[in-house]
Amino acid sequence: MNKESSFLSTNSCQTGASIVHTHLFDGKSKLTWRVRYKIALGLASALLYLHEEWEQCVIHRDIKSSNIMLDSNYNAKLGDFGLARLVDHEVGLETTVLAGTIGYLAPECVATGKSSKESDVYSFGVVALEIACGRKPIDLNRNPSHIRLSEWVWSLYGQGQLREAVDKDLTMEYNELQVERLMLVGLWCCHPDHNLRPSIRQAINVLIFEAPLPVLPSQMPVPVYFSPSMCMPSYTSSVVTTDSDKDRTSSSSHAHSN
Repeated sequence: MNKESSFLSTNSCQTGASIVHTHLFDGKSKLTWRVRYKIALGLASALLYLHEEWEQCVIHRDIKSSNIMLDSNYNAKLGDFGLARLVDHEVGLETTVLAGTIGYLAPECVATGKSSKESDVYSFGVVALEIACGRKPIDLNRNPSHIRLSEWVWSLYGQGQLREAVDKDLTMEYNELQVERLMLVGLWCCHPDHNLRPSIRQAINVLIFEAPLPVLPSQMPVPVYFSPSMCMPSYTSSVVTTDSDKDRTSSSSHAHSN
């Protein structure tokens, strides 16, 4: 098996495959912490290959838990490359057509429509928080300050209560050091300023304990693409949809290829 096929999939209907989203949210068998951390590392490795190790840089543009498939050994494979774009490693993607899924889109994508390695990293950060917290990126049933997962986790981090965000389904059966690293890496990747996000390689180095934990501000910064007087995008039930096994593409804000 070559390196690409070990964690990338172009077939969304592999026999025996399951989807991370269904394990986390749709009542499928719950994932242990060991498996969750393995999935996060597997997704990060796939992104590293796409961003830095293939002959061209691949911007996926739709990283989310419903696009991560698991084989029978819970090895993670990133799928659904329908929105992906090839770019030279030193050249960013210049398309201004908004593409992706609400909840996983970086703020600069919402503001400008431009995708980049940094916006892929943002989406990875959201998935990392989903894996650790067992919560969807947007939950309209919560009080306003808790609707967005990244904002809620960041507020707990600022209060020194990060452990309160851990998925209760884990029932304290997790590695505390790994949980802390995954959530802090998730927040780091979700930094509103794309210039202050890590590369996926830097994120991996923290996850494998080869780099120190990032030091983040106690309060989530204001996105650099929005001034304080401007309104952040509002999310309503008409645009926030739930991914499913049967119709994984219906929840994406997919744009036609340029």
